[in-house]
Amino acid sequence: MTGERPLELLASRGSDLLVRVAGVACSDRELPRMAEKLAELVVRSARALTFCDVYVLDDEERVLEWRGAPVPLGEGEVGRVAAHGRARTHPDGRGAAIPVHGDGIVIAVVDVRSAGPCPPDDLALATALAGLFAPVLSSCRRLRTAREREHAAERFAERAVEAQEAERSRLSREIHDGIAQRLASLGFHLSAAERALPEHHPEGLAQIMMARRLCELAAAETRAAIGGLRPPVLDDLGLSAALATLAREAGNGSGAPGALDVTVTVEGELEDELPDHVQTALYRIAQEAVGNSLRHASATRVDLLLEHASDRVRLEVADDGAGFSMRDVLARGGRGRRPDSYGLRGMRERAELLGGRVAVTSRPGVGTTVEAVIPVPGRRP
Repeated sequence: MTGERPLELLASRGSDLLVRVAGVACSDRELPRMAEKLAELVVRSARALTFCDVYVLDDEERVLEWRGAPVPLGEGEVGRVAAHGRARTHPDGRGAAIPVHGDGIVIAVVDVRSAGPCPPDDLALATALAGLFAPVLSSCRRLRTAREREHAAERFAERAVEAQEAERSRLSREIHDGIAQRLASLGFHLSAAERALPEHHPEGLAQIMMARRLCELAAAETRAAIGGLRPPVLDDLGLSAALATLAREAGNGSGAPGALDVTVTVEGELEDELPDHVQTALYRIAQEAVGNSLRHASATRVDLLLEHASDRVRLEVADDGAGFSMRDVLARGGRGRRPDSYGLRGMRERAELLGGRVAVTSRPGVGTTVEAVIPVPGRRP
């Protein structure tokens, strides 16, 4: 081994090596790709080293990860180096395991081997590269941890939404099969009682008619509650058909002059059906956006586009209405010209809970476009 500092030792090998080092250090900070690039750099830069593996400590600091099976700390040459923080020459003299220190611990081990006795200058080179790349590997580990936490939060949100939608579906079914059926039966019996009641009992007839009206009102409220929990059309027909139904209802299906013209376009296909909670979120966003066009925009036309891709679903709702100033609507504490900031917060929260986003663009006199993009679970790019 030599007493030279890492950069001095690497510089003594020529400027080409420094260029390669800089290239690897500035490349993509993803593990395990960075570990593989470092291993390639060590072998390529040494004179007699024929093989190199870089083992990186996992986030729980229990095992070292590489392209093979994880190595527990303290087991084998590499595991003992990671546990004790000191380099170890392999018993056959054909290489060594070198610790990489960072964040106060051994974060990785560089394991090098040669065909014959390992030259000291090659071990010095591997040690220098290990020290030089310690901050890089530390950065990679922190980035990996942050992304895993982000993905864990997304998965938790997805599971929470799935559980919420499953409970809503259960309640919807129970209300439909229970209360709604009881009300329908009650209405039938009240109608029968009305027919059977003699005409000379006007007070009784009035009471029955009142009971029928109350029954019909309760039935209508029950249907609204079922639709609020989970739109039955989604279960019966799926998202594309549900959007088509929404379009017909918004336009009253009349085609009369002055009626709102709503069109639905579906592009692309998915191998598997979208999860229920994703369909519900997209339907609710479309429902809110179309409702805003009806209530506030004075629009004559609304175009819905549902676009399927391999890893995401995109919904776009565009109208030709009056539009609005984004600054006025989104200003802190401001509500702009429309109430409740057009329901933008609710639409965005639905998408963000599923790891997606909602973007709204509008200008006065130009119309409004709502775009929702939601990733398909299990199909991340």
